[in-house]
Amino acid sequence: MKRLAFAAAALALSAVAAFADPVEGTWKTEPGDDGAYAHVVIRPCGANICGVIARGFDAGGTEIQSKNIGARMIWDMTADGGGSYSGGKIWAPDRDKVYRSKMELSGNSLKVSGCVGPICRGQNWVRVQ
Repeated sequence: MKRLAFAAAALALSAVAAFADPVEGTWKTEPGDDGAYAHVVIRPCGANICGVIARGFDAGGTEIQSKNIGARMIWDMTADGGGSYSGGKIWAPDRDKVYRSKMELSGNSLKVSGCVGPICRGQNWVRVQ
């Protein structure tokens, strides 16, 4: 009976892992205008993908205590398949602006881009975990 319970638990855990979105994890942003960067944890939020700032670093790479830790940076992102995500918003702390956003995943690199009207910006993030 214990073997059956163990097998059922293992199967359930592997099924959950199989449904994890490939973009889930911790990502290092590029430095902003002030040279600071962040680690953003991306995970599901309902049917969409969201990201929260987990850690902040100054231009020299020293971890800092920032008021932005815990702040939502990405929300309402929809997985389109093939590593493409769209329809979401992204907040850029260095400029305190919210952009319409999309993302492209390629291995351990995530191209994040967004626009406010005709003004667009983008970054390439690297997977930390």
